[in-house]
Amino acid sequence: MKVLLIKEVPGLGTPGEVVEVRDGYARNYLLPRKLAVLPTPHELARFAKIKERYAAELSDRRTKAKALAEKLQDAEFVFQRRVHDKDKLYAAVRAHDLAQAIAERFGEKIPVEHIKLEPIHELGTYTVEIQIYEDIKATVRVKVEPAA
Repeated sequence: MKVLLIKEVPGLGTPGEVVEVRDGYARNYLLPRKLAVLPTPHELARFAKIKERYAAELSDRRTKAKALAEKLQDAEFVFQRRVHDKDKLYAAVRAHDLAQAIAERFGEKIPVEHIKLEPIHELGTYTVEIQIYEDIKATVRVKVEPAA
């Protein structure tokens, strides 16, 4: 069955595209959730404009992501934690902590799942990669120091 996508469906397509899907997927998932409609001539004409707007929005997202990547590139974030024997931390530094620090410093929210950071349990300096948007990435340094 052919359907016209209204919203972006990961792995399937973008708004305004006509895609071929199985009948059950269209009837039971896409159509009831208002992710797609049947591709009538009226709907095709209506969604041509939406497709243009979506393309402009994607371009805008990419531009914003590049600007954020430039701001973040080689930024250093310092975390102070209490330590016990052999420079082990009582509380690990996690991706959530880094996301919060980025939001405070740059005013940009980055989803925690986009930050490639295993919990840090020791003092030191670490390099962390952040997936900002599709193929746009930034590398930041995380420095963990003992709390005074």
